[in-house]
Amino acid sequence: MEPADGKAAASPLSAAPPAPDGVPGFQATEAGPATGSPGDGLDRPVCVVLTSEATPERADALARALLQQRLVACVSLLPVRSHYRWQGAIETADEVKLLLKTAPEQLPALHRALHALHGYQTPEWIVLAGSSRGDYGLWLGEQLG
Repeated sequence: MEPADGKAAASPLSAAPPAPDGVPGFQATEAGPATGSPGDGLDRPVCVVLTSEATPERADALARALLQQRLVACVSLLPVRSHYRWQGAIETADEVKLLLKTAPEQLPALHRALHALHGYQTPEWIVLAGSSRGDYGLWLGEQLG
């Protein structure tokens, strides 16, 4: 997070290159595309990645780019007010939270694309691992490249 104009000075975190696998602190599992039939009762691994953008326009553009690249199956946008510490000061900003739904094997490419396209120098990158059962998990797998 940083001031809403996205033009803050570089932080030490933004200068660090990603780990060799492309996702610092996360090891993607080997998982193939979703298979099975609707309602088959199988759990499929899914990830929700959290990030924020400064404006609805930037959030929409990022969501569309990630969808076009088939790195995410769905992006939900939520208006939020964020309170955070940036460069020694406590800041408050209205932002848009993006919930990026994807599969674990997409995380390295998603991480690279998000950092290349994001409006902030230090984009939020929080991965929540979970699972989905039935039709949604099948659909999610079908949407990803």
